[in-house]
Amino acid sequence: MRAKIRSTCAETNQGTCGVMELNSREGYQYKQWAASLFGCSFLLSEDVVEAFSLIESCDSPSFRKQDPYQESAVPDSSKHKRFDLGLEDVLIPHVDAGKGAKHPGIFLIHGPDEHRHREEEERLRNKIRADHEKALEEAKEKLKKSREEIRAEIQTEKNKVVQEMKIREKKPLPAVPIPNLIGTHGGDPEDNDLREKREKIKEMMKHAWDNYRIYGWGHNELRPIARKGHSTNIFGTSQMGATIVDALDTLYIMGLHDEFRDGQKWIENNLDFSVNSEVSVFEVNIRFIGGLLAAYYLSGEEIFKIKAVQLAEKLLPAFNTPTGIPWAMVNLKSGVGRNWGWASAGSSILAEFGTLHMEFVHLSYLTGNPIYYKKVMHIRKLLQKMDRPNGLYPNYLNPRTGRWGQYHTSVGGLGDSFYEYLLKAWLMSDKTDHEARKMYDDAVEAIEKHLIRKSRGGLTFIGEWKNGHLEKKMGHLACFAGGMFVLGADGSRMDKAGHYLELGAEIARTCHESYDRTALKLGPESFKFDGAVEAVAVRQAEKYYILRPEVIETYWYLWRFTHDPRYREWGWEAALAIEKYCRVSGGFSGVKDVYSSTPTHDDVQQSFFLAETLKYLYLLFSGDDLLPLDHWVFNTEAHPLPVLHLANTTLSRNPAVR
Repeated sequence: MRAKIRSTCAETNQGTCGVMELNSREGYQYKQWAASLFGCSFLLSEDVVEAFSLIESCDSPSFRKQDPYQESAVPDSSKHKRFDLGLEDVLIPHVDAGKGAKHPGIFLIHGPDEHRHREEEERLRNKIRADHEKALEEAKEKLKKSREEIRAEIQTEKNKVVQEMKIREKKPLPAVPIPNLIGTHGGDPEDNDLREKREKIKEMMKHAWDNYRIYGWGHNELRPIARKGHSTNIFGTSQMGATIVDALDTLYIMGLHDEFRDGQKWIENNLDFSVNSEVSVFEVNIRFIGGLLAAYYLSGEEIFKIKAVQLAEKLLPAFNTPTGIPWAMVNLKSGVGRNWGWASAGSSILAEFGTLHMEFVHLSYLTGNPIYYKKVMHIRKLLQKMDRPNGLYPNYLNPRTGRWGQYHTSVGGLGDSFYEYLLKAWLMSDKTDHEARKMYDDAVEAIEKHLIRKSRGGLTFIGEWKNGHLEKKMGHLACFAGGMFVLGADGSRMDKAGHYLELGAEIARTCHESYDRTALKLGPESFKFDGAVEAVAVRQAEKYYILRPEVIETYWYLWRFTHDPRYREWGWEAALAIEKYCRVSGGFSGVKDVYSSTPTHDDVQQSFFLAETLKYLYLLFSGDDLLPLDHWVFNTEAHPLPVLHLANTTLSRNPAVR
């Protein structure tokens, strides 16, 4: 066994914390060691905890200082003991030993199979105990050293880590076969009217990009009226050029190659992830990693792949939780993670930790490193073992205890892209990931049964399950589901392809009505179906439009699968409304009230407007040969990633990944 410092000292509200990890050859890990130099307690079996408590009985107050993010916060009533077994974090449910048991500190280990062989239980238990004893002995030796000696060791290890990172960044990634890329160019429509509409969308993109280039270059987003840069807390405090990374593939697809090269140069010279900044794991994954991977596949420029991998390595510490469910946020420099304060008692969010699969599978494919694949597959395995109320996935899951938070289920915000990625994992695997397809089909059946209803006026909508009842409200974000149902129609159970094509069309119609019933012909953030009110926002806080893409996304999928001209008509209506009410001299801005004929702008040009809204509009008026759906799968930020025929990839030749 050897001790190894895994991360540098990080500043927290509790003071400076040194984080040490004790690794054995068997791969067992002990995390969160040494708050203020060896102050954190372990969540181990009772005999080892008792032994550590003897060591921690010295008078120094730092020994009992608690890290707010560590697993010892799990309540005593938890039905899970946490152990780290090899490469994956495993939750081992247990039952208390009966009265008079020979070894009251020993627990039987139960998984989904209650009849597991007792010999296997005993072997696993003995391995865990032996490794704990080794950790205890090493801890005793460490505590014999002075603080100065320990600090010197930590500094030495920190320097080693920094050097290793520099070497790794310079080391070229392995060469892997690029999938057969079809449809990266073209799509020119024969019809003159369609060509003019497509050129108009391209001009809108150029207007948005050029103004960002002038007034917000390097900033995450643009304030087009104030004509300066803009950012939000999802990107942390650093200027990471989110709009540049998010827009790259749209520029490439539209043939705006000079603009693409400008973005590439900025990324080569300025995009740095070694910053002391706390970012959203979900947002950075879908916008940055997704955008960089798509730019790499489209252009073949190696810099995009290198940057994507560098960023992915910075996100991995977010998975260091008792369950392996990642934190919502992570500091790119220190690796310290935490969850949003408002998210159901410190829970992680389904749509965030469930929207990593596409990008992480491609990362493992391009690097030959299975760690990314294993992280997302561990999440899937954990979810498969959990009970789901009414077959529905709640939006909140506590990463410490592995228990659901508040029973709130939504196909809109907080839940949406989790379901999307189940389907797209199957599609991206060339329809070989049958496990993902089954999870998707099961989820959609539960959604249909409990959340989808038809209003008195005949509009099909997707409500939200809250506190044991259905809230008859649908968000703009949920409008993506029309496209999802259509995309998943082929391969559905019991030959229900026609049913899901019809369901997708009904959702598209409902979302179009939410646009058509406003003064601006742009949809509100959410809309209700109560009594006489249908597809209309009631509260002022729900009447805004922030350049969102979900409705246009559904129009595009419906067009691709049906070629019904109404979807191009509806898409053009939306494009004209955006041009008329959202365009300003410095770019494009959202509006605060879609029911007012004289709207007030919010003065934000979102990065997803260039990544998604304008891309889907451009594709809507392009031929089907541009990014054909049997060869490309779009991530939830509209970044196209190629289908992986796993029989011919490095992934399938790796036994661990298989």
